[in-house]
Amino acid sequence: MLHRFKAKCSNAQVGFEIGGWVELQESGEAMGAAAINKGHQRKLCGKITWDTENFINSERQGCRSTPATLLDDMASNAQQLQGTDAHDFDVLRIKKELDRFCVVLMPNLYQIINAICGVLITAATAAQATNRQSDKDVLLELKDFLQAQDPINPGIYQGWSESDASPCHWDGIRCDSAGHVDSLDLSSSNISGPSFGNFSRLPRLSHLDLSANSITGQLHPDLKNCRSLHYLNISNNLIGGNLDVSTLINLRILDVSQNRFEQRIDINFPAICGNLTVLSLASNNLTGRIDGLFGSCTKLRVLDLSWNSFTGTVWRGISMLKQLKINNNNITGHVSASIFTTGCKLQSLNFAINFLHGRFPSSIANCTGLKFLSVWDNGFRGPIPAGISSIAGLEELVLASNRFDDKIALELKNCTSMKYLDISDNNFVGDIQAVFGKLRNLRNLLLQENKYTGGIISSGILQLPQLSLLDLGYNKLSGELPTEVSRMTNLKVLILAVNNFSGSIPLEYCQLVRLQILDLSYNSLSGGIPPQIGNLTSLALLMLARNQLSGRIPKEIGNCTSLLWLNIVGNKLSGNIPPEMANIGRNPNPTFMENRKNPDLLEPITNKCQAVEKWIPERWIPANYPEFNFVRSMMLSQKNCLAIWTRFAMGYDPLPMSSPLRTALGYVQLSENLLSGEVPPAIGTMRNFSLLLLDDNRLSGHLPSEIGQLKLVALNISNNNISGEIPAEIGNMDSLESLDLSWNNFEGSIPSTLNQLTKLSKFNVSYNPLLSGSVPGTGQLSTFDEQSFLGDPLLSFHSPTGSSSYSGTGEPSYDGENSPTKEEIVVSGIAFLAFFSATFMIREVECFMYLYCIVLQKITSCMTY
Repeated sequence: MLHRFKAKCSNAQVGFEIGGWVELQESGEAMGAAAINKGHQRKLCGKITWDTENFINSERQGCRSTPATLLDDMASNAQQLQGTDAHDFDVLRIKKELDRFCVVLMPNLYQIINAICGVLITAATAAQATNRQSDKDVLLELKDFLQAQDPINPGIYQGWSESDASPCHWDGIRCDSAGHVDSLDLSSSNISGPSFGNFSRLPRLSHLDLSANSITGQLHPDLKNCRSLHYLNISNNLIGGNLDVSTLINLRILDVSQNRFEQRIDINFPAICGNLTVLSLASNNLTGRIDGLFGSCTKLRVLDLSWNSFTGTVWRGISMLKQLKINNNNITGHVSASIFTTGCKLQSLNFAINFLHGRFPSSIANCTGLKFLSVWDNGFRGPIPAGISSIAGLEELVLASNRFDDKIALELKNCTSMKYLDISDNNFVGDIQAVFGKLRNLRNLLLQENKYTGGIISSGILQLPQLSLLDLGYNKLSGELPTEVSRMTNLKVLILAVNNFSGSIPLEYCQLVRLQILDLSYNSLSGGIPPQIGNLTSLALLMLARNQLSGRIPKEIGNCTSLLWLNIVGNKLSGNIPPEMANIGRNPNPTFMENRKNPDLLEPITNKCQAVEKWIPERWIPANYPEFNFVRSMMLSQKNCLAIWTRFAMGYDPLPMSSPLRTALGYVQLSENLLSGEVPPAIGTMRNFSLLLLDDNRLSGHLPSEIGQLKLVALNISNNNISGEIPAEIGNMDSLESLDLSWNNFEGSIPSTLNQLTKLSKFNVSYNPLLSGSVPGTGQLSTFDEQSFLGDPLLSFHSPTGSSSYSGTGEPSYDGENSPTKEEIVVSGIAFLAFFSATFMIREVECFMYLYCIVLQKITSCMTY
């Protein structure tokens, strides 16, 4: 890069500036130019100005230094400066050096300056090279440190090479114009273990991003020395202990969310407040009062304190913020009308899940730029504040789980930008109001858990053209299901569960080809499942539980290849399980890809994480299975709900690596129906399912060996009439945790392969009186007590030493040489009848008939009972 000098001698002033092409001028005429390498020269030489009086005075004092003497002296001083940091080179020192000398002839000035800067540039270049090498050494040290923590899963630092002259082109690295490292981005780089301790050796580091890794332990004390930091993001890690960043006073953006920090925030936080514009402390274990804490943060615009244990009240001054999230804390008291002042700048406000109460102030109307407002799960009461109606740009309004009542003001129709409205779990009664039908841009409408009794059609909500989610569950709606729903061609989620609807499932619902979630459970619906259900190829979740549906399961359901969650428990469905049903959930990728390209479906799902206790009820996740309790507890934590649902809807692995449900989250629940016939062998191809629940039906025949090909976590076929031997292939289900085969007609011995199911924690083969042989005294099966084998008189148990201990009825067991005769079986059956009648009255009639059959027919024809 060519640089230029200016020398102006007018008014006895001489000056020069380094930087760019500048012509040396004297009396307006060009005298020449100098070519100087771009580097630190601009910062080294800066801008130097001095007046000629210094030189004249020096001459008058008798100084007779020549230009050669001047150059020699400057060269000697420059040698002492080589190797120092160019930034630390004080320009005033140059002036002092120049002022020490006398200049006899002004025409020599340009040559002198040119020579001086040449020497100084040499020193600066050497300093620059030294600094680059220093930064490079620190980064290579960082690379070695990270590789030692996890040598198997390297991050982007893997490509950092010692052979490179400069680190400025490495992945994740950015340098300033002087070649110093000023930005380091190692987000999502598979970093694990403790944090690095030498970041302060990068003196120009202003941007540090270590987010979305697995860094553990406490923050390294060295980080407090990185005083040049303007941006620090360590979110989504496992860092705990105290959050001490009080020395980082130049921070503008700080994000430490999703960690494990624990302390009172008011101890040392205010020290860094002066320059902050963005602060996120979300999802930690921080405590302390927050009211008044941020009064000195005059530049703060985005503040996220959600998911902590903060206390206090809503403070004055929040109107100067653009975004405020204090949801999921312990904030108490009223929200004063003076909080929302004239000129309010708030665009997003989240008060959800606190202990606020009273009436919500209408002064919210002062926040004319507000787009998102959530006060979900507090104690607000009375009417919805009329001031909301004047915020024309409001797009999302969440008032759920409060005690709002009365009619909703018709003026709400003025919120023409409204896309998301949730007033669920309040005290609204009567007909659904027509004001909802006026919000033509609504995409998600949630009115669940109120006391609405009608108005579905008259309100006009079924004519909203862009609606993708409609939730009317947990109300008192009755009559037949409205067929007008079929006009809502953009509908993806329809929830009408837990009402008093009757009649059949309308065929028109099978025209909603974009539908992904259909929940009609807990009503009084009758008739059959329409074969046209197979048209819903995008359907991922179908809930028809606890109705009065009858007839056969249509084979066309096999066309629903995206269907992963199916629950039709508690109906009157009969006939065989169609083999075509094995095709459900086989190819959900088209639905997943649709959600990745158009994630608007995720908005209602993830927002409903706020009401997760009721919106993800037992009808969706079977709570009586420990393996799904794990999923339920994760979702009910709400911190994880959003991430799990988002990843599930997009087809990504939604659960941790350690979860047995990670590769197969789907489930099929056909329990408590009248299904008969054999379990189809094709069921072995349903590889995307973790739970298969066929209990309490009339299934018969042998259990197919193909069932062992499934990746099940839980299998329940209890209370059926299945006979034959227990398939040894069940032992291949290495993820199986729960196996219930009780109340069937299985015979023969318990397969030894079941002993290799090391994760099995629940096992029940009770009341299969033809099971025989010995239960091993070692291995997984030996961990279950007699409660798993009740009513199995032919089973014997062995202690770890191999000696006979007891039988399934508490009587001495038989050894192999003294196997019982048919007559002895009859006697055992009678004894079993007496035992069972005394202790299990709940099944007394069925048990009596079964044993009566054994006694009279000598076991030969009892298998179909």
